[in-house]
Amino acid sequence: MLQPRRIAARAIARRIADERGWTLGQEVGWHVRFERRFTAATRVLLATEGILTARLVDDPLLEGVRTIVLDEFHERSIHADLGLALARQAWTARDDLRVVVMSATIAAEPVSRFLDDCPVIDVPGRPHPLDVGYATGESVADAVRAIWPASRGSVLCFLPGAPEIRRAHDEVARAVPGAEVVDLHGGLTADEQDRAVAAAGRRVILATNIAETSLTVRGVDAVVDTGLHKVARYDAERALDTLDTERVSQASADQRAGRAARLGPGRVRRLWDARDRLRPHGEPDIARVDLAGPLLDLAAWGADPASFPWFEPPPAEAIAAARALLERLGALSAAGAITPLGREMQRLPLPPRLACILIEAKGGRDAARACAVLAERHLIPARREATTCDLLAALDAWNALPPHVHQVARQIEALTAPGLLPPRGGGGPGAEHDENRLRRALFVGYADRLARRREVRGTSLVLASGSGAELGRESGVREGEFLVALDVQNGIVRIASRVEPEWIVPTAITVDHAFDAKTGRVRAWRRERFEKLILGEHAQAPEPAAAAAVLAEAWLAREPDERNAAWLNRIRFAGLEVDLPALALHAASAAASIAEVDLAAHAPFNLIRELEGLAPTHLDLPSGRRTELTYGADGTVAAAAKLQELFGLGETPRIGRQRVPVTLSLLAPNRRPVQTTRDLRSFWDRTYPEVRKELRGRYPKHPWPEDPWTAPPTAKAKPRGGN
Repeated sequence: MLQPRRIAARAIARRIADERGWTLGQEVGWHVRFERRFTAATRVLLATEGILTARLVDDPLLEGVRTIVLDEFHERSIHADLGLALARQAWTARDDLRVVVMSATIAAEPVSRFLDDCPVIDVPGRPHPLDVGYATGESVADAVRAIWPASRGSVLCFLPGAPEIRRAHDEVARAVPGAEVVDLHGGLTADEQDRAVAAAGRRVILATNIAETSLTVRGVDAVVDTGLHKVARYDAERALDTLDTERVSQASADQRAGRAARLGPGRVRRLWDARDRLRPHGEPDIARVDLAGPLLDLAAWGADPASFPWFEPPPAEAIAAARALLERLGALSAAGAITPLGREMQRLPLPPRLACILIEAKGGRDAARACAVLAERHLIPARREATTCDLLAALDAWNALPPHVHQVARQIEALTAPGLLPPRGGGGPGAEHDENRLRRALFVGYADRLARRREVRGTSLVLASGSGAELGRESGVREGEFLVALDVQNGIVRIASRVEPEWIVPTAITVDHAFDAKTGRVRAWRRERFEKLILGEHAQAPEPAAAAAVLAEAWLAREPDERNAAWLNRIRFAGLEVDLPALALHAASAAASIAEVDLAAHAPFNLIRELEGLAPTHLDLPSGRRTELTYGADGTVAAAAKLQELFGLGETPRIGRQRVPVTLSLLAPNRRPVQTTRDLRSFWDRTYPEVRKELRGRYPKHPWPEDPWTAPPTAKAKPRGGN
């Protein structure tokens, strides 16, 4: 029978033993992480969800088990989803295996469809009256003070996490003098949790959502609900875990309220506005958590996560991120197959990162203690003096850490006993390790969180993912260019460990090219990278093909220079098509700088020939000379010539397919324009007589005939003695 929490597994096992008259650890027992109490004769085994996955990996058909019960499935933990999917595989292969999925709030139809339209059994409850009240913004202590007099039993208060419980404890004790105030959260030892649940008497229990389902806390008839809980999320892009405080779902709020009316009439005081609308159900783990552990289990089981028949498939990007991490840890090959190291890691009841650290450090007390601190997400005390690793502060002040961290450390250290942890060269299982060995193991486990300081001894960091972070004040890692971020919350690195440069093996060596706007040339650097971090670089000669691509891209991003703009205007005027990016790349391949990019010089011959016919560069004049044609971006074409060179020309020249008239700038002998026209005939008939009258006396050496139609065109002055 699967339970989402260790405390519930133990409590239900005790309840079954009491009701059946069985011996705890014999007919009924439990199996949770680091703790087991059962024998081969056990008939009912209460276990946390990860235990089922581990058993199915070792024994895909689950021989010796007749019935699997997945309780509280609505919580949709990642292990519940994976356990259901793996159990379904065993169920389809065995005729005698039964699978039961239980929940008080989840919609049953999707689960029924997943299990081949299995029957749905609705068990009606017998609800007791429940008085629900709201007190927006009220503190937990004030809410307990208000509800305590009307309660005959204990008051169960739901808070988001252990830090909030610790802060509220003394305030609640002062609010209800004489009442016993008890804490209940996952950070307590098993014995402390069990005592909090089993103790009798009228009390105030301050709990996380550990008491939301499965667990009956004795004597509770009143609930105070903050409406908040802590939600673990994984940012695959930055490879960072977060633990965010969020509003609970309506289903969770109903479950919490129901704790007050399990045995009789009860009341609940909700510390939010009655008009607030909560989302109906919580978000399943599979949509928001790191999938490295489940994917390692699947690889050991022999499945491809992309094609595996999940109850609800996880996001593709989450699978990709998990596979990338497992490959980096050495647990999976590039093809996705589990490696020998991966099998060692999968057998340890630890997340892949911590399993990798423990194996890399070759076991030992220091590694076990470091893993315990990281596994329990314990905030270590701030270290005032500088250190190479913040976890050393926890190891130096070990006795000051909470008992549950000690307990986990002892359990992890037990995994390194001879025969349990394969030796990996040097030292040996159970041996003590020096500081460098521990730091190197921490780096191996969290290499994707390598960070580099932006400045010497600075606190501003760049992570291997490319995102920024800040080294928190609580960290004592003040020296060293590189460090690994072991715990990051909201962009603040709370726990860090220094990384020696020689430990870092580049993930890529690249030659990068970039355009230098000051010189107009392409520069190149050979760079060693770890993901998106640059470990080192030095300049080198650009590679021709790469340099041409960068130069062409820079040219295309700018306004064309005068030479190329004029040529492109001709292309447009002629109505021709050109693959500009391809032509720019071709031209850039022969250029050392952006100023040397010449499109016309590298255009295809057929294009050049067609262009000369449709948009020639020059216009032949009646005088026998040629003048340059200028093509405008607006589709016009213009030329300039002395008006004497055009004597006798009545029709304005026209260019191109559309026969566009040339805009003629008619010049005086000093080459200054005296008239601009697109109608040359009109100029000779109407305007020329006035121009002749004005300029004849000023430029007597040049011909100014009365009849421009019959005068010979010329670019020269009159011969000496001529009219």
